[in-house]
Amino acid sequence: MENEGIIKHRFTGFIKKNAVMVIAFFAAVITSFLVLPDKKYLDYFDFKTLTCLFCVLAVVCALKDINFFYILAKKIVHLFKNTRLCILALVYITFIGSMFIANDMALLTFLPLGFFVLSSTRKEKYMAFTFIMQNIAANLGGMLTPFGNPQNLFLYTKFEISNGDFMAIMAPPFAFSVALITLCCVVFVKSEPLVIEDEKIELDSKRVILYLILFALSIVIVFRIIPFWIGLIIIPAVLFFADKNALKEVDYPLLLTFVFFFVFSGNMARIELVKTFFSGLLNKSALLFSALSCQFISNVPSAILLSQFTSNYRDLLVGVNIGGVGTLIASLASLITFREYVGHNPGKAGYYIGKFSAYNFGFLFLLLAFTFGLKYLSKIQ
Repeated sequence: MENEGIIKHRFTGFIKKNAVMVIAFFAAVITSFLVLPDKKYLDYFDFKTLTCLFCVLAVVCALKDINFFYILAKKIVHLFKNTRLCILALVYITFIGSMFIANDMALLTFLPLGFFVLSSTRKEKYMAFTFIMQNIAANLGGMLTPFGNPQNLFLYTKFEISNGDFMAIMAPPFAFSVALITLCCVVFVKSEPLVIEDEKIELDSKRVILYLILFALSIVIVFRIIPFWIGLIIIPAVLFFADKNALKEVDYPLLLTFVFFFVFSGNMARIELVKTFFSGLLNKSALLFSALSCQFISNVPSAILLSQFTSNYRDLLVGVNIGGVGTLIASLASLITFREYVGHNPGKAGYYIGKFSAYNFGFLFLLLAFTFGLKYLSKIQ
């Protein structure tokens, strides 16, 4: 009975932690009864996206295992001596980190640093604000690069967007996001003296060099400089001998979420009534509808599903990125932040959700107003 209780507890814990993957699985199964499996199912899967995502996640896990990001961030934070600058540093580190290691990995890496800094300096009153700003920074910072957010990598690959075009599309909302986050930190955080305790952690220089080379290989694959299958061979092979744990730590539920949503979206695209409905909505406003869609089914599945019904990748790309702020389920990364905060502050879930919603919906409204304003100005010029 005791073993059954443990198994049941682990199973329910897994379901809660990976709710989006479970929903995606059932969505794929249900639609498979509407569109019976056939040869066309093979066309649903974007193997390059899955490979690139796996390679980046695996190398990031390896770098995390040797405390590379923790030490890098800690050294930057040590440069600042007051609460406002320190929180700005934590938020900016998360912002920059999300551009290169994806938003969820940036949060898993830098949220613990935020907790350490604030708890060790007795500034817990800023914990919720800092976590929320780090969360927003991770979701919006990742918009600038193809590999910053999972939905970016998918759309970048599916529509074969050029690097210059991608940056040009995302630079304006990215710059506006940086300004908004900076303003919030300056206005809502006081400039109080801050002392951070020192903790010596040494890096394995050989492993750092090896993993950085693998990370560079991952980025080269993302930018289509070399075939993706090369990374699928080299990176797992090297990590198998250098750090097997990194391969175990890869977010496989995220990869499976993509697989299940590929099946779901592929099936939906073959149902004529659904195709007509979504195509009509996206023709009216791909930007608005994609951003709103994220609030209910999250940004990654929104990107996969809606890409089946429009060729307007510019508005879709912007919509599923700024749509990552808003509700707690608008981005998978937001659930990571919520879980981390409640873990450190049990009993404060309601307080956090209220504060989170106020800031996130404020950002969503301002970003939508900004992007629609840019579209209007471009039309009248």
